[in-house]
Amino acid sequence: MTRVLDAALAIGIAAAAGAAAHAQSYPAKPIRFLVGFAAGGATDVSARMLAQRLTESLGQAVIVENRAGSGGLIATEAVSRAPADGYTLLMMPAADAVQPALRRKLPYNLERDFTPVGRVVTGPWVVVVHPNVPARTIRDLVGLAKRSPGKLNYATSGIGSSAHIANELFNSLAGVKTVHVPYKGVSEGVTATAAGQTDMIFASITAAKPLLDAAKVRPLAISTIKRTRLMPSMPTVDESGVPGYDRSGWYGVLAPAGVAREVVTKLNAAIAAVVNTPAMTEAFNNQGLEPGVMGPEEFGAFIRREVAQNIKVVKDAGIQVE
Repeated sequence: MTRVLDAALAIGIAAAAGAAAHAQSYPAKPIRFLVGFAAGGATDVSARMLAQRLTESLGQAVIVENRAGSGGLIATEAVSRAPADGYTLLMMPAADAVQPALRRKLPYNLERDFTPVGRVVTGPWVVVVHPNVPARTIRDLVGLAKRSPGKLNYATSGIGSSAHIANELFNSLAGVKTVHVPYKGVSEGVTATAAGQTDMIFASITAAKPLLDAAKVRPLAISTIKRTRLMPSMPTVDESGVPGYDRSGWYGVLAPAGVAREVVTKLNAAIAAVVNTPAMTEAFNNQGLEPGVMGPEEFGAFIRREVAQNIKVVKDAGIQVE
């Protein structure tokens, strides 16, 4: 028995030593950074900004590889099946946390098949209305919607999109009914609201800014629980009469399940170091994003909360994409 225990202990020590050595030498070759959407989109741009700085920080090329298709599922599945060595990563958008709520069958399990590395940035949404909508605050909007159920409508970037979930969560927490009008993208949705084809939209700050500057739409509130430095004078939905409301776009990094903890810790530290520099903060702010780095465990818990909330909203609203 003693020999068996000694052998087991030796194996454990050897494994730990091997993991430590791997972490010390990591990365020893280029890292693939998969993106589930086409080049030039918000997910791709964010990934490339991060990859460039990680290349400089880690001393190895971090290469962005676009695997567009199926709403990001192709890239996500590819990472779930990749070797657990830390050389294949995924830029995860908030939309990936909606997929389990929308699809009965996925080729992966977000909790079982991935190792959270860390959230990187968040993208607050601004609630805007057409100038003819008689509401200057969220309280006004809620009152208007309650007086005329089903009369107000809202634009989104598509059925089952993060913006769709955001507005249905608003409906639920505010106790109102507004009607969904899906478009092909957020820019098209904001343009439709500015043209009076729809009454309101939860839009990214970047997409809304030109129309806000031209007074073609009116801003009412920010979607996050705390005010954003991007629009510091704008109140939040939560403080404007819908307690507990907190939604945003966000991007994070996932690795395949089983990646050594030391490697994940090293990656997270590198991400935090580059994202929190003044230059990167400014670059992300120009994209309507704010640094919001989370550690691996915190990010894992965050994903679970997002998935649970998305499942409830989709079920309550009867959203279907299949």
